[in-house]
Amino acid sequence: MSGNWRIDGFDEVRELGTGAQGRVVLARHSTAGTPVAIKYLIRRDGDDRAIERLREEAVMLGRVTDPHVVRLYRFVTSSQGAALVMEAVNGVSLKEILSRHGALGPEAALTVLKGSLLGLAAAHAVGVVHRDYKPANVMVRGDGLSKLIDFGVAALAGDDSRSGTPAYMAPEVWRGEPASPATDVYSATCVFFECVTGRRPFGTGEGLGALREGHLNREPPLEVVPGPLRELVRRGMAKGATERPPGAAHFVAELESVATAAYGPGWEQRGIRAMAGAAVALAALFPLIAAGLVPSASGAAVAAGGTAAAGGTAAAGGAAAGGATTASGVSGGILAATGTKIAASVAATALAAGGVGAYAAGSRGDDPGRSTATPRLVQVAARVVTANRPPGAAAAASEQQYVAISGHPDPAVERRINAALRAASDRELNRYRRDYAGRGDVQEVNSQAELLLKTNRLISVSYLFSVTPTPGSLGNWVKNFTSDATVTVDLLTGRVLGAADLFTAATLTPAGLARLADRIKPHDRPDCLEPEPFGEPLKPFRIRLSDLQRDGSPIQVALGAGKVRFEIAVERLDMTMQGQVCQTVGADVPVGELADLMVPRIVAEVRGATPTPSPSRS
Repeated sequence: MSGNWRIDGFDEVRELGTGAQGRVVLARHSTAGTPVAIKYLIRRDGDDRAIERLREEAVMLGRVTDPHVVRLYRFVTSSQGAALVMEAVNGVSLKEILSRHGALGPEAALTVLKGSLLGLAAAHAVGVVHRDYKPANVMVRGDGLSKLIDFGVAALAGDDSRSGTPAYMAPEVWRGEPASPATDVYSATCVFFECVTGRRPFGTGEGLGALREGHLNREPPLEVVPGPLRELVRRGMAKGATERPPGAAHFVAELESVATAAYGPGWEQRGIRAMAGAAVALAALFPLIAAGLVPSASGAAVAAGGTAAAGGTAAAGGAAAGGATTASGVSGGILAATGTKIAASVAATALAAGGVGAYAAGSRGDDPGRSTATPRLVQVAARVVTANRPPGAAAAASEQQYVAISGHPDPAVERRINAALRAASDRELNRYRRDYAGRGDVQEVNSQAELLLKTNRLISVSYLFSVTPTPGSLGNWVKNFTSDATVTVDLLTGRVLGAADLFTAATLTPAGLARLADRIKPHDRPDCLEPEPFGEPLKPFRIRLSDLQRDGSPIQVALGAGKVRFEIAVERLDMTMQGQVCQTVGADVPVGELADLMVPRIVAEVRGATPTPSPSRS
C-alpha cells in the first residue's frame, strides 16, 4: 500500500502500529475534531473476494452496540486497499498487561473472559465470527473494562480456513475447516488459560509443530489451573466444536455460575478493580494521553455510554502474527468506584467524513447521512407467570409471579433472558423465606410482577413483594410491609444491565450521585426522602455507589416509557429512626430530567418507548 493513501476528512495524529497487513493510525476528524482509530489494510493479489466479504461483515458489525465491541463507523475501499474507521478509546492491550504483570488473579481473569464472551456473543448474533481472538485484540480501559477489536481482519488474504494466531487456534482451524462461533469460544478459553496461569496452554517455546500437536491431540494441562476453574477450561477447549458450549452467550451463563460459587457474588467487581489497577499502571501507553489529546491528570471524567472517548494501540500491545492491532476500549464503567480516574471525556461528535468507495458500517447515528441500515431488533412476547405455593408448603413460600418471554430468534439467549428475569424475583423472595419462614405471625408472602418496558432492544420489570400477617398477630404489625426488586435485560444478548450500563461514569461518583439524589427527591411517593418537620427526623437522603450495585441493593432502578423508576428501601438505607412511617419509596422520574446523567442510548430507548400493555398471564 502506498504510504500516501489517506481517507479524506481526517488529520493523522500519530502512527500506532504497523505490520504485514498494513498500519494503524490515530486521527482526528478535520472539522469535528473527534479522535478515531483508522486501520489501513493492504490490497494484495487475490484479496478482492476477501475484502468484499470483510465489507459485508463490517456492515453487520456496525449494527452491534454491545459495550464490549469496538464501534465501527465506516469501511472504506480503494484500489490500494481497505480501511476501517473505528472509535478510539483510551486503553492498553491485554497482551501488554500480561507481558508486564504475568498471570492475573482468578477474578480478574474471569472478568476478562466474561467481557470477551459478551462481545463475541453480540457479534455472533449478527453473523460475524472473530477468527483471531488473542490478547492483542482485547483492549483494557482505565476502569478495568475490556473491548474486542479486529473482527474478521485475520481472514483478509485469500482463503480464510487457516486464519488466526497459532497459539490460540482451535483444532478445526488447524485442520483447515471453516471458523464458527465455537472457534471463538476455544480461542477465548485459551486466552483465559493464559490469564489465570501466566502461560499458554500448548507449545510454549517449542515451535509450530508442537503447537499443532497440542491443539489437535493433547488435553490442556488442567493441573496448573485453579480447581474451581478447570471445568470451564475443559469445556471451552474441547477438541470437537460440538463438545464446547453452543455459543458464547451460553458459556457466559456457565462462567457466572462457576465464578459466583467459587468466589462469591462480589467476584466481578473485585476483578474489574484488579484489571483497572493493571491498566492504569500502564497509562503512559494510552494513545490519547501519549498523543496529548487528553490530559493525563488523575481524576478526569470518562465519557460513557456510547461516547467516543479514547483508544488502545498496537504500539502498546504489540503487533502479533503479522497484523497491526487497532486502537479501542470500552464505553461506560465504574471508574469512580475503582478509584482509577485516568483519561478525559471527549465530545461525542458524529463523523461526517468522505472517502473513496465508503460504506456506512453502522446504523446507530454514529455517522449521520451515511447510514441507512435498520438496526437488528428482537421482537418477543412477554407474559406473567404465576407459581402457586404447593399444598402444605410453608407460608414463606407463597405465590410468586415473574415475567417470561417467548419467540426470541436465539433459543440460548431466550433461556438466558428468562433465567435473569426470574432470578430477580427469586433473590428477593428467598430473602423473605429466610427471614419469615416458620414465624407464626406471617400468613403468606406474595410477589407481583409489573412489566414496565418492552422495546425491541430492552425489557425492564419491577417485582413487588408483600407480607400478610396472621390475623390478630401483634396488631397486624407487617400489614403494609412491602419491598421491590427490578431487572433490565438486553434482548439482543440476554445481559442484565447494571448501574454502569444505565448511568454515565461521571454520575457514578460522589458528586454525580448527589445530583441523582436531588433529581429523585421531588418525585418520591409518599414524601419519605425529605427530613421530617416534627418528631425524630429522617437522615438526609444520599446515594452511595454500593446502594446501586450489589444484589438486593436498597435502590432498585427500572425503565419505563419516558421515565425511570427508582424503588428505594428506605429502612435499608438507614434513613429512619424509631417510629418510621416509610419503608419503600417509589419515584418515577421523567427521563428528560435525568438525560445528562444517563447513558445516551438508554435515554433514547426510554424516550422512544410506548407504554407497555399488561402481558398475558399463565
